[in-house]
Amino acid sequence: MSGRASHSRLALLGGTPVRTDSWPQWPARGPEEERAVVAALREGDWGGFPLPNTRAASFARAFAERHDCTDALCVANGTVSLEVALQAMGVEPGAEVIVPAYTFEATASAALFAGCVPVFADIDPETWCLDIEAAAALVTERTQAIVPVHLAMTIADLDAIGELAEKHGLTVLEDCAHAHGARWRGRGVGSWGDAGSFSFQTSKLMTAGEGGIVTTSDDTVLDRLHSLVNCGRQRPEAAEPAPVIGHNYRMTDLQAALLEVQLERLDDQHVIRARNAGRLRAAIENTDGLTNLRIDDRVTSQAIYQFVFRFDTEAFAGIDRDVFVAALQAEGVPADGRFYEALPVSELLRPEPARYPAWSAALAAAPGPDCPNAARAAYRESVWLPHQLLLGTDTDVDDIVEAVLKLQGSAGDLAGLETAEIDRLRQARSAR
Repeated sequence: MSGRASHSRLALLGGTPVRTDSWPQWPARGPEEERAVVAALREGDWGGFPLPNTRAASFARAFAERHDCTDALCVANGTVSLEVALQAMGVEPGAEVIVPAYTFEATASAALFAGCVPVFADIDPETWCLDIEAAAALVTERTQAIVPVHLAMTIADLDAIGELAEKHGLTVLEDCAHAHGARWRGRGVGSWGDAGSFSFQTSKLMTAGEGGIVTTSDDTVLDRLHSLVNCGRQRPEAAEPAPVIGHNYRMTDLQAALLEVQLERLDDQHVIRARNAGRLRAAIENTDGLTNLRIDDRVTSQAIYQFVFRFDTEAFAGIDRDVFVAALQAEGVPADGRFYEALPVSELLRPEPARYPAWSAALAAAPGPDCPNAARAAYRESVWLPHQLLLGTDTDVDDIVEAVLKLQGSAGDLAGLETAEIDRLRQARSAR
């Protein structure tokens, strides 16, 4: 890999950035998406009713088959998919639901919306997925479900999670918002638990702007999902209709038209990302102060929603992770550090006691354990690069590496900078 810029002046401090060219566009789109949307537009049947509408039904069948499930149901987004999945699996209001402490807040807030109590388990420091021993220590007589999250480019240990769930009689909901098309021991994610939840929000590996889907191979779960998503209406094929008060969480057929094309693109995109990720991982391995996440040997097909690595401040002249990220951005490489908060201290997860009484009672009884691995990842170590950076060429990857090497060679120039000073430097650059 080239290191020609490793000791030149940093762009954040007024130097020339490594990269000024644009990156591969996201969402990926072409005439196929245009034709699909125009066809749906002309047909005039745009909505989500009847559930599932024609295109949503077709897409759900294809998506379920792709992930080795018998059924799937499209929904409005990837948060409600978690909420209705928990309810459809029979998790009762007031029950405890174990979730990892490092993930998007929706994993926990969906449990709250379902009337449950999210309980935070720390993460494995090498994969940043749910730590099994930490989760096992949190199981009580009130625990009814566990929600492993397949994070960024890793897959939670589905074998160990299955054993834990079987031992304690827990239901398993896989949060697969980052993991479209990923496979564990040759079988699709979303098929290992009682249900799987996927997101189609704009940044995800497949997108219709918004949207979500729940996968399952359990007819009872599917029957309940239909009622919960479709205003309480029963699925015609339901074996034992059980009326519920439902929401309107339907996906439109305009969205489904986009997603049918996005699904066709997925495998080819996986190949490109995997090739470029391998090149980038090799460079990270050879860079002091940076460490790759561990990818389990049982991951037989990897989905890379974000390329994530660990940052060690000591190898970069003691600068803070956030300073490193700001300098990397200035070199022309999109990056994030505080992509996720540690959920026990997240400002986006502060429920009102009157609105979530089960959560409040649980906190009063036991505030919950510390989650040091999650806090270290969130505030000191994590560097996130969006997946579209890996949809380009070897040169694109080499630019990322060159920017990192440049920062390493000149990190001392950033020593002592505080957040306010970094913000001032950013503003000065944008004003030029």
